[in-house]
Amino acid sequence: MNLNIPNILTFARIIMIPVLILFYFLPLKGANEILAAIFVFAGITDWLDGYLARKLKQGTAFGAFLDPVADKLIVCAALVLLLGDDRVMETVYSRIAFILACVTIIGREIVISALREWMAELGKRASVAVNILGKVKTVVQIVAITMLLYFDTLFELPMVKLGELLLYLSAAFTLWSMVVYLRSAWPILTAREGLDRATDSE
Repeated sequence: MNLNIPNILTFARIIMIPVLILFYFLPLKGANEILAAIFVFAGITDWLDGYLARKLKQGTAFGAFLDPVADKLIVCAALVLLLGDDRVMETVYSRIAFILACVTIIGREIVISALREWMAELGKRASVAVNILGKVKTVVQIVAITMLLYFDTLFELPMVKLGELLLYLSAAFTLWSMVVYLRSAWPILTAREGLDRATDSE
């Protein structure tokens, strides 16, 4: 395994997960700023590791595998924490909406990961490569979670309310991008060749 700069940045995102959980539960003044900073760090390194891998020509198969895994892990960890936070979900209706948004986001990641694995087995992974819609979804998602983790007002802006709205927007982008991926892969998924291979691998 080549521990180049892009891979180190990706590992750093994974290492930040237990740090995120720790500071979420520690009764420290200013913990919300630290939580928001951790997620800003996650967003910056998400872009930076890919940029450096291309710029420095240090792209590796391991890095290509680990990068999306790191993104999904830290996003899912943050969403699980927020799901148990009554400050975010003040009413029954907001709780239901928030839970549905989180389930949509996490469920989409599971579906698309399984889809990409399946398509890779068929040698068709390029059919479900990351597109611009997926990137927009990721940016909105990171901004939303950062606002929710910050919780307090910033420049008199209600960060939680804005974060909730952006999370719902992210969930909409999530569904949209999943439909786009599934439509792209559907002819291959329903082909007889794919069914034969699935039967052989079970």
